[in-house]
Amino acid sequence: MPQNETLLFICFNMFVLLMLALDLGVFHKKAHVVTIREAAWWSVVWITLSLVFGAGLFYFMGKQAGLEFLAGYLLEKSLSVDNIFVFILIFSYFGVPPQLQHRVLFWGVLGALIMRALFIALGVVLITRFDWILYIFGLILVVSGWKMMRSGEVEVHPEKNAFIRLAKKLFPVETGYDSSKFFLRRGGKIHITSLFLVLIAVETTDVIFATDSIPAVFGVTHDPFIVYSSNVFAILGLRALYFVLAGVMTTFYYLKHGLSIVLIFIGLKMLAADLVHVSIGISLGVIGIVLTVSVIASVLRNRKEIPSGSNDGSPPSRAPLP
Repeated sequence: MPQNETLLFICFNMFVLLMLALDLGVFHKKAHVVTIREAAWWSVVWITLSLVFGAGLFYFMGKQAGLEFLAGYLLEKSLSVDNIFVFILIFSYFGVPPQLQHRVLFWGVLGALIMRALFIALGVVLITRFDWILYIFGLILVVSGWKMMRSGEVEVHPEKNAFIRLAKKLFPVETGYDSSKFFLRRGGKIHITSLFLVLIAVETTDVIFATDSIPAVFGVTHDPFIVYSSNVFAILGLRALYFVLAGVMTTFYYLKHGLSIVLIFIGLKMLAADLVHVSIGISLGVIGIVLTVSVIASVLRNRKEIPSGSNDGSPPSRAPLP
């Protein structure tokens, strides 16, 4: 990696660590229920920072880099919205109190950043050494998009999670949410808490989503820094976006269909790269139009259904602790 690019990665990661430290150490030092107003402001902050960063890339690295970042960010941001619905189901399944959800999401995001960085590094190595791996990525996206379009309601089954079952075998579990800690010492032994089991469920879910999102962003750009930075900005804003959308996620009925179309489009673009060149401008336009249409269609559908009471946008009811 060139020296100036290495310096770019170092400076960017220092910025990310600073923002995370401010988030947990200053603004969310004490566990509390995050209001929609607070979450909305944080969403605006993260989106603004992302757009300013993209504008900086546009100015210093050129139009192509700026558009690639914008397309990658929009794609990753949209795919992260799909994560939110699964997070709602996980929190509902475990009955996590609202004031502790931010803590789980914070450490979940931190873990996701590390795993995404490893996945991206692996992807860069594979693409550099094996050009044909892009066809594999493209095929993965087409298949994933098709499955997403045909799939029904999303379900979560943490009781089948191998990592959760392993954790329960290795450590005694402190049930309930009397503590906001992940580990407790009882009688000289380390106990894991229910909150730690929730964190495991969130982290393993993100790994599954990464198998779609990482190949997808490589379909937009091959620049490692743009791939990484677009992923990071999308993930950093995920927590705030969760608290903004948690109560209305069920209204985005057609978003899944839009995401599936986008994944199939990018997959086909990668498979046909040697035959047809699709510019970043066209890719950005397709992503933006498809997602916009899916959201507008969802809003119109919801307006028709609200009078009949068929969709009130409320999150799923809580289940008892396992």
